[in-house]
Amino acid sequence: MPNLTLAIDDNLLLEARRLALDRRTSVNQLVRDYLATLVSEQHALQRARSRLKSALARGVVEVGPASLKREDLYER
Repeated sequence: MPNLTLAIDDNLLLEARRLALDRRTSVNQLVRDYLATLVSEQHALQRARSRLKSALARGVVEVGPASLKREDLYER
């Protein structure tokens, strides 16, 4: 596993160490967990945008279990 060097404020590191101690983990693990969550959320957001773009291209908006066409929503 590659190493990463960070330059952070002394007070921030002290608080991070306290937090890690309270959680019975390390600052290193806190950073790994945070980055994994950040990447996972970004992938989920990209998948959601892709599904939305696909649905809009088809002219369909999915609402729960039902699917409505744009024409049905704006029928006059």
